[in-house]
Amino acid sequence: MKLPIFCPSCESSLNVSQMKCNHCDTTVNGNYDLPLYLKLGRDEQDFILAFFLSSGSIKEMAKQAELSYPTMRNKMDDLIEKIKQLKTF
Repeated sequence: MKLPIFCPSCESSLNVSQMKCNHCDTTVNGNYDLPLYLKLGRDEQDFILAFFLSSGSIKEMAKQAELSYPTMRNKMDDLIEKIKQLKTF
């Protein structure tokens, strides 16, 4: 099951309110923001993981995805802008 990041009713960002240890059954309650990475969509998270696994090579990512370098660079720039916007909230 995927962690929801947006409210199904109003589409606002969700916060974490409870976490539980599967080992000892300890439960932690509160109101915590999700880490920035988890506020991104699944495709964006996959893009960042692919970038990391390709040792930060946009050229290698473009090759693996069978896309041109400029197309991959534009995807990277769009994601960078989105992350900058998320950091300001």
